[in-house]
Amino acid sequence: MTCPICDRPTDAAYRPFCSRRCADIDLGRWLTGSYAIPAEEDDHWDEDTPPDRGPTH
Repeated sequence: MTCPICDRPTDAAYRPFCSRRCADIDLGRWLTGSYAIPAEEDDHWDEDTPPDRGPTH
């Protein structure tokens, strides 16, 4: 198995990465939004009918 950041062999201590450096690079990408999961806008409601936000206790 290889590191998803630099393609070197993984280290069991940092799996799936090869080092702390690559693990930190990956974390930084998540924190800055480089890895973002696209979301679809919910177009089935209009301005007069807001989406259900669940219980408001």
